[in-house]
Amino acid sequence: MSTTAEMSAADVAVRSIMIMADGERTDFDELIHPEAVNHEGRIEPPASRAPGPAGFYATALWLRTAFAELAYEVHHVVADGNLVAVNSTISGRHVAPFVVYTSEGEVDTVFPPTGKTFASTQSHWFRLQDGKVLEHWANRDDMGQSKQLGWIPPTPAYLFRMARAKSRAKRAAK
Repeated sequence: MSTTAEMSAADVAVRSIMIMADGERTDFDELIHPEAVNHEGRIEPPASRAPGPAGFYATALWLRTAFAELAYEVHHVVADGNLVAVNSTISGRHVAPFVVYTSEGEVDTVFPPTGKTFASTQSHWFRLQDGKVLEHWANRDDMGQSKQLGWIPPTPAYLFRMARAKSRAKRAAK
């Protein structure tokens, strides 16, 4: 793999998406600025809200825990200086509880595993500094993903499973 100094801004942005599915911590250290901010971290686990590579790696682990076979397909990339936009599709299979958090870092909602697969579009926006990701924003088709995974409309049985999973997650967080 090339160093970020040898990679274009578009290459850095695309690679930073791909490592969410399969990258090691060292990949995050290479691509993510020490002061990087993920502006989408407000519903993620508290560890994901940390700045820099540690926070981005925690997000990857959060996603990988809930979704097996996690993959990204990049469709379009547009770069203008240190700003990069990436249109992509995320896919995977829901195999473990997906826990969503409040802005205070408390367990908010838990979606128990359905075993179903999904593929949903996402647009990612990056600002780079020193050849590394400094800021990240995303627009996702969460509604489409939720429908594919059977989260909405929820059946009464699934609502019961959600309540039970939330109770377990809250106990585990203590």
